[in-house]
Amino acid sequence: MKQTNLKYPCLIAVLYFGMNANAQVTPNDTVTKEQKIEEVVMIGYGSRKKVDNTTSVSSISSEEVTRTKVLNASQAIQGKAAGVQVTASDMPGSIPTVTIRGLGTVLGGRTPLYVVDGMFTDNINNINSNDILTYDVLKDAAALAIYGNRAANGVIIITTKSGRGKLTVSYDGLVGIRNPLKKVKMANASEFTGYNNAGSGSVYLNPNQSYDTNWFDEITRTGIYNQHNISISGSSEAVKYFLSFSNYEEESILKGTNYNRNTVRLNNEYRISKGIRLSQNLSVTFTNDTPKSLGVFTTAYKQSPLVPVYYESGQFGQPIYDANGNISYAGGRFNNVGNPVAQLFFDNQRGKNFLLQGGLKLDIDIYKDLKFTSQFNGEYNNYKYYNFVDSKAVWLANDPTRLESGYQSSLPNTRLTNRNQNYYNWVLSNYLTYTKKIDNHDFEIVAGTESSVKDGLETLVVNRQNVPTAQDYWNLSGTDYYGFLYSDSTTKAIESIKGNKNTTISYFGRLQYKFMNRYLLSGTIRRDGSSQFAEGNKWGTFPSFGLGWVVSEEEFLKGGFFDLLKLRGGWGKIGNQNVPLNYLPLLSGASYNYGYGGSAVSNGVTVNKGYDPDLGWEVTEESSAGLDFGVLNNRLTGSFDVYNRKTKNIILAVTPYMSTGISEVNYSHMGSVTNKGAEVSLNWADRLGEDFSYSVGANYSYNKNRLTSIDASKPVSQISGGSLGNGQWTKLFNSSTVGQALGSFYLWEFDGYDANGNMKFKDLNGNGITGSADAGDRRYFDSYIPKSTLGINVSMSYKNWDFAVNGYGAFGFKVYNGKKAQRISGENVESSVANNYWTASNMNAANPAPNSSIPIASSFYLENGDYFRINNISVGYTFKNITDYVKSIKLYVSAINPFIFTKYSGYSSEISGYNASDSTAEGDPYRLTGVELDSYPTLRSFVFGVNLNF
Repeated sequence: MKQTNLKYPCLIAVLYFGMNANAQVTPNDTVTKEQKIEEVVMIGYGSRKKVDNTTSVSSISSEEVTRTKVLNASQAIQGKAAGVQVTASDMPGSIPTVTIRGLGTVLGGRTPLYVVDGMFTDNINNINSNDILTYDVLKDAAALAIYGNRAANGVIIITTKSGRGKLTVSYDGLVGIRNPLKKVKMANASEFTGYNNAGSGSVYLNPNQSYDTNWFDEITRTGIYNQHNISISGSSEAVKYFLSFSNYEEESILKGTNYNRNTVRLNNEYRISKGIRLSQNLSVTFTNDTPKSLGVFTTAYKQSPLVPVYYESGQFGQPIYDANGNISYAGGRFNNVGNPVAQLFFDNQRGKNFLLQGGLKLDIDIYKDLKFTSQFNGEYNNYKYYNFVDSKAVWLANDPTRLESGYQSSLPNTRLTNRNQNYYNWVLSNYLTYTKKIDNHDFEIVAGTESSVKDGLETLVVNRQNVPTAQDYWNLSGTDYYGFLYSDSTTKAIESIKGNKNTTISYFGRLQYKFMNRYLLSGTIRRDGSSQFAEGNKWGTFPSFGLGWVVSEEEFLKGGFFDLLKLRGGWGKIGNQNVPLNYLPLLSGASYNYGYGGSAVSNGVTVNKGYDPDLGWEVTEESSAGLDFGVLNNRLTGSFDVYNRKTKNIILAVTPYMSTGISEVNYSHMGSVTNKGAEVSLNWADRLGEDFSYSVGANYSYNKNRLTSIDASKPVSQISGGSLGNGQWTKLFNSSTVGQALGSFYLWEFDGYDANGNMKFKDLNGNGITGSADAGDRRYFDSYIPKSTLGINVSMSYKNWDFAVNGYGAFGFKVYNGKKAQRISGENVESSVANNYWTASNMNAANPAPNSSIPIASSFYLENGDYFRINNISVGYTFKNITDYVKSIKLYVSAINPFIFTKYSGYSSEISGYNASDSTAEGDPYRLTGVELDSYPTLRSFVFGVNLNF
């Protein structure tokens, strides 16, 4: 690249086509207009100068990815890319939910495709953020179609670092402390007794109690985490090398939960001969964790402060009171909630995970303009887990008066579950890249094939009972599992499951053309065939095109106000093959016996499910247009995008007709979902004098999500979702959902109080019933999906000091306060409820009179989830050129999530629905996404770190 004088800062890492450069552009660097033109984005099977790209791609620099010190890199990009919504849980090891330009499916997969150094993967929890060189998000269909049936939920391309230049050794280490960002003030002992006595109409609880337990404090602690990263990199004429090791360890805020991750990465590139290069990448990750049930947060929320953690005898406290209304060993129970500390004590789980990813890439320059690339990537994963339950000890702890002799001999004393899971996947890509410049014409043509195999998740679950309590004696030998049954007949002693193997073969091509540096054209086509679909539906074609016009290159604009003005637009078709499949289960048994003369002769076999032979992948079409600009010597840059994305054939469950005798649902294409939106990104970057530089950026996204149609000719299977575990549910999906956003809440509408202070609900069906929950009076309310998001990013540099602050907000969405909506009489309430509830003298109270019945799923518990949070504040000081061997030492401090501005009354309105034991629940619009129940609080962290470069 031509050397130029540096004038203005640039926050985007600069790569060059055909090179694995390791350089970064930092706030201290500056850039001219000519250099900005050289910025490159990864577009799949290659790269493109940003100014020549016709599609919508957001690039986040490695510095931005590593600045926020979190475990998963996707959590760090929250608020840094327009159109990309990141919903994260701070539970160690959890996977952030990433939604790109809205949710387009009901039952299908919702996770974007991650392409890490050419490897297709579902998440990047194994990646050390310090190893990331580029993080590019492909957003519109014109960019995504090159990935065909995998691309409906967006694609994130990650390139990890390689070596360059002289030998370099780097170390980055940090230690941080964590506490909940927001707490809910619960009623203390005095408030609790006053509230419950008033509700019962009698003083059944003594107002003067011996205990006042803060259960949230009892189950939590100050979390501590530390991370150590070391890397060695360099190059010679024959080889480039990069080796890194990372250790992450966390003692989380929930007592007893620990998480440890160790990652080793080795990236090498060998120059075999002139024009032949072989690249190798290898990543090995080991994780260990001790998870606990997140239901303990709900238990702590609901248990009374009157209950002690332990009695004086050392036994676990229980909600038991005597005839005088005092907490006691024996008597009546005033609620059925357990002891949260006991729940943690008896929760004995552990998981170990091993993930191996690696690949080889061969690049051959056939001649000057033609290059051949062959790349193979594979991954293998093994997960081991156990869950031990001391059933007898739990039974004894739930009532201090119980004796071992009272435990039923038919019940198991202990239970042990062992789970072993493994899978392997691989991808082989072969493609040619032809580049040619003839006068004012620039061409790039890519054509290739790709094969991939997902072998299917293999699971072995072994359940045992009456194992010793000492872990050293747990084993499976000497057990005859033939006819072995638990008292719970639904639990199987041994269960072995082999997931479906999926093989895909693809052919793809792309043309990119530029004329006179101002007129741009791109077109892609991909043909995918998948083994998981029936004959006639195995193959799909996914085309796209993009157009661009660099208006600032026209003579009438050159030298004018715009340094860059580019118009672009495109259309594309993309697919989602991670969808429900049809299969034909065969049922047999007594219900299907064939008889003669009143006697059974033989067992019959029947098909218990319908079958749609036309079932295939979900297909999304998107039209988009955008504008990129730079003015004032590129100090102010920005982009504006609009899009219309429609999934025309979403797959839904079909309820069988009663006359068929079939009981299981089958799946069919029978609906459509649209996402329409706009995105704006602005950034101002400048330098004042020689020592001070700064940048201020903001991005805003708006998205309107709607279920637009359902095929009325087929009976869609209803989903009553968002279950609260007490018979109440909060979401509905059926034919009446058309016109609503996915995941919209379906509730009774609160309409004040009756003469006794109980909640009333609006009579929407006109039948005159207003005092109770009439099934016909429910209606739809807003969804948990934000209509808009806002990101603000500021960075400054003065001499050796650097400063950055990042903020993120989500607006126009609702959250259902599930913990508050689940409790009944005798369970704790918020302090605000205990001090402001309906009485004859306080009829305009904010809360109803105390009630012993299960709360109705109503809009009373639906709250505005809007928030704006400061995600990160960091300050650093760098000592440079200390010795001949020490290039720099940087000391830094960071505050992660230090402040939040919200009216939501719960712990957090950012609820992804993450469930460690059920990955399908994450982001599911009809599970607990958007319902605060059994969820992990958002945390505030303070980090102290050092970075050394040798």
